[in-house]
Amino acid sequence: MVGAKFVTIFILMELIMSGFRFGAVDGLSMDYYIMTCPLADIIVKNTVNSALQNDPTLAAALVRMHFHDCFIEGCDGSILIDSTKDNKAEKDSPGNLSLRGYEVIDDAKEQLEQQCPGVVSCADIVAMAARDAIFWSGGPVYDIPKGRKDGRRSRIEDTINLPFPTFNASELIRAFGQRGFTAQEMVALSGAHTLGVARCSSFKGRLANGDPTLDSDFAKTLSKTCSAGDTAEQPFDATRNTFDSLYYNTLLTKNGLLFSDQTLYVSPKTRSIVNAYAMNQAMFFFDFQQAMVKMGMLNVKEGSKGEVRGDCRKIN
Repeated sequence: MVGAKFVTIFILMELIMSGFRFGAVDGLSMDYYIMTCPLADIIVKNTVNSALQNDPTLAAALVRMHFHDCFIEGCDGSILIDSTKDNKAEKDSPGNLSLRGYEVIDDAKEQLEQQCPGVVSCADIVAMAARDAIFWSGGPVYDIPKGRKDGRRSRIEDTINLPFPTFNASELIRAFGQRGFTAQEMVALSGAHTLGVARCSSFKGRLANGDPTLDSDFAKTLSKTCSAGDTAEQPFDATRNTFDSLYYNTLLTKNGLLFSDQTLYVSPKTRSIVNAYAMNQAMFFFDFQQAMVKMGMLNVKEGSKGEVRGDCRKIN
């Protein structure tokens, strides 16, 4: 009992210190809305929980949306903007066409606008929704600094910066490193693949090329999946709606779904990290929540550099 209390106090101290550290750097804070919209976190959490009770697969979608938002133009809600006749937006990029869950963000935004108009940004809603989806699915509980502003740019050509499912470990390390992440943080963030599925179009190349890092029996399973077409879906692991460390265990047996998954175990640069997370879920959870907080700070817009959209799908 004493040990449990100590762990709880330690985690709380970590969260408080994280909030202080990031707030000092970027002007964001854990209690950003405490005076202007004190129910913001509760409204988003209740909206997410309600959506996930109806469709648990949306958890993976909300986490992926946050990642795809942050990795392109920074965490600025640009992934939410609809295309117009004059501009093709990020969400219409081939790499983003399978994104979903936009209606959850819209629902939360509508409620927040009724409660406190023009206060809570869409970028913050996306970040909070990912956090709440992870916890709902059994993952770590953590808080995030808030105060991001929404960006005014969303262009399809910017999505070239997203990591590809064909990347090897060195390419992943470089792509994440350009955004300030260590190799260990990259492997931890890859653990988000413990939720959800990938489409055949993302892994069929491994079948055609006879990938030696792919287990032969698993290859047969994937071939059967792909017989239904490019949009056929295959879970990353056996617990697609549960946030756990099973994803890493699949890599140990050459059952990684994407080439960019299995390469984490194949490469000597990252193999020991995969082994550690496969054996120690608590370590994975801790490193993951730290990395997620850090990711949520990528190129955030503040002050006049951004805005608070009234409608998440279009610039004011």
